Amino acid sequence: MKQYHVTGMSCAACSARVEKAVKGVAGVTECSVSLLTNSMIVEGTASEDAVIAAVTAAGYGAASKENKSVDRQDPQENGQMHLLRSRLISSLVFLIGLMYLSMGPMLWNLPLPAFLEGNIAAQGLMQLLLTVAIMVINGKFFISGSRSLLHRAPNMDTLVALGASAAFLYSVVLLFAVTDPVHSMNSEHVHFYFDSAGMILTLITVGKLLEERSKGKTTDALRSLMDLAPKTAVVLRNGKETEIQAAQVRKGDIFLVRPGASIPADGIVLEGQSAVDESALTGESIPIDKEKGDSVSAATLNCSGFLKCEAVRVGEDTSISRIIELVREASATKAPIARIADKAAGIFVPCVIGIALLTFLIWLVVGAQFSDALSRSISVLVISCPCALGLATPVAIMVGSGKGAGNGILFKTAASLEHCGKITIAALDKTGTITEGKPQVVGIYPSDHVTEQELLSAAYALEQHSEHPLARAITSYAVEKGLEAQEVTDFTAITGSGVSAILGNDTLLGGSRKFMEKQASIPDCVLTDAHRLAEEGYTPLFFSRNNEFLGMIAVADTMKNESTQAIRELHNMGIRTVMLTGDNERTANAIGNLAGVDEVIAGVLPDEKESVIRRLKTEGKVLMVGDGINDAPALTSADVGIAIGAGTDIAVDAADVILVKSRLTDVPAAIRLSRAVLRNIKQNLFWAFAYNIVGIPLAAGVWIPIFGWEMNPMFCAAAMSLSSFCVVSNALRLNLCDIHRSDKDKTIKKLRNKEKKMMTKTLNIEGMMCPHCEATVKKALEAIEGVESAEVSHKDGTAKVSLNLQIDDAVLKKAVEDKDFTVKGIQ
Repeated sequence: MKQYHVTGMSCAACSARVEKAVKGVAGVTECSVSLLTNSMIVEGTASEDAVIAAVTAAGYGAASKENKSVDRQDPQENGQMHLLRSRLISSLVFLIGLMYLSMGPMLWNLPLPAFLEGNIAAQGLMQLLLTVAIMVINGKFFISGSRSLLHRAPNMDTLVALGASAAFLYSVVLLFAVTDPVHSMNSEHVHFYFDSAGMILTLITVGKLLEERSKGKTTDALRSLMDLAPKTAVVLRNGKETEIQAAQVRKGDIFLVRPGASIPADGIVLEGQSAVDESALTGESIPIDKEKGDSVSAATLNCSGFLKCEAVRVGEDTSISRIIELVREASATKAPIARIADKAAGIFVPCVIGIALLTFLIWLVVGAQFSDALSRSISVLVISCPCALGLATPVAIMVGSGKGAGNGILFKTAASLEHCGKITIAALDKTGTITEGKPQVVGIYPSDHVTEQELLSAAYALEQHSEHPLARAITSYAVEKGLEAQEVTDFTAITGSGVSAILGNDTLLGGSRKFMEKQASIPDCVLTDAHRLAEEGYTPLFFSRNNEFLGMIAVADTMKNESTQAIRELHNMGIRTVMLTGDNERTANAIGNLAGVDEVIAGVLPDEKESVIRRLKTEGKVLMVGDGINDAPALTSADVGIAIGAGTDIAVDAADVILVKSRLTDVPAAIRLSRAVLRNIKQNLFWAFAYNIVGIPLAAGVWIPIFGWEMNPMFCAAAMSLSSFCVVSNALRLNLCDIHRSDKDKTIKKLRNKEKKMMTKTLNIEGMMCPHCEATVKKALEAIEGVESAEVSHKDGTAKVSLNLQIDDAVLKKAVEDKDFTVKGIQ
């Protein structure tokens, strides 16, 4: 994918022309042109020179965005605002004189200079000179309009140039007629249209200035991110502190950050402690404590202490640079809903020119004066606004992407921003998404005559050499409690059962209930507690010393604090929630019930998640949230893939949306933002189409015979100028949207299991011995079309199958027996 900066575009017809020209280049597979950012994204094997040549042949300019100086341009920084402001001021100076001559005496009885009083020819000549000055000042309209007309791709500038030229040339003809001594006209009935030409050009310039100013505001979020990057950095070179440009920091450099300074690169803290304000990246206002070994990010602010860090990612590889690039790319791509406007923009200007010509001819045919027919055709030309159509979608996408980035939600494309608001099913990976992803000690249950510290100390000594995640949970907890590990010998890991070691003269054992029951006598009350904990999704670990039971420690992958709230908010939005996990069904159901999800799919192997997503997609638009390498295929397969920012790089690369703060509550926030952007786009498109549908007939004089309504070309120019401004201003309202506010969520129509007419069958199965057997049978049954879900228990020897289609018993039986199990009956 390559990005280009495109120059010379003024409206949606221009962007449509450029896009069509580039798509015709051999090797180009996809092209997206953004009028808002004057940028273009091209995918395929076509060479850079071929793409630029195609744009140039279409009448525009292009340059690769590999030149970062080009990439950083925006309407206010590249002088465009200054140029428009100068043009407007100069135009207004001459327009005031023009309007004084043409309207002053007639409307306000203002006196004219003596040499002009009663001399129509002199008045016309003065108006001509003033109008020519305005036309020269705004010559860009005529240059761009004529160039696009020569390339058979007329744009908005063509409409403005035609309208102003028609008014000017007609007035010139009248002026020569007035001064012709042979065929002199009655000067009392002469009315020049120089004022219309001058006013049209000036008002369109006003509109362009307002539009550029508003478009500049849509990129405020992006520019504020760019402004956060520090300009200088203090690095250690040859043992001395040296201040250099931040862009000159290289990977491996040691840099120093004092209180109040911004961090110049992503790095690792080598020395020091401090609180770092990461709100620029995550939107989190509370500073995060950093110490040796912690990571820091570029453009974050060191609030208190002194930090010595090693640079690990610099320049374009830093987190802030990647965020900026993602926002840019999302703004440059097109949402599917924009296709409506693109199709209209491609034929809009030729149609308007045709309507203007038709208006002129019809009014002449019905007997109107030439000047009236011309005035109405000019009105049609100048009231039509392809800009509003072209800006309707990209301005909302730009503001929405910036709003998301400011809240730690990064949309990679405009399509993902649109699709996110349409999802009906949210599939959530359990580990690391709903839960913390790392087991923690949740309870200590010592035996009689054994203290908690004694039990924890023995467990710490035993588990310190184990690499098992559950063992690390115990050792971390012991360190937090300030315990010191005692050295053990003869450490042995018994696969699938437990561990053993010698501490002094004592033999320590630890492991599962099944393993411990063979080593020591476990009290019934402890077994009861263990069963209850297992039902709640916890993992009980048992410990003994010299075959004497010491106690039990409960470990669990605890739920994130915000998981329940996030799932509740998804429910309130009408979204069905499904939890995917490789855990056994009992543990999975315990976590699922605690989280409040609608459905739990347990025993899902890593390579099976993608097939589950494909099945869910037959029921609605699916969003997948995950964080691990094994989630990448499912994230890619889902309609929208959301990666937890703290997850693996592979998951982040596969996702459409990235949650920088790794908070599940940002999922409903992303959906709210997407829905708000979609509403805004629809409002903008409605306004753009409605404006032209209502305005063009009014300008053409369609309503004159019925209501007497007609519109002067000058008022048409003013209306055209305001149309784009209104569209952009409406998009800016998205900045006021509170995406974390849930009380106004609207429920969309959804399809839940309990709302469907379901059939249930129970299969009695022999031969299942373990959870793996359960997973095998479950997978076989759920692969059958029409099987909604299957709940399998090897203990009960049953499989309860929910069906949404009528399926013959023989089909169900064959699926199970093909896996070498025996079906004894189906009820």
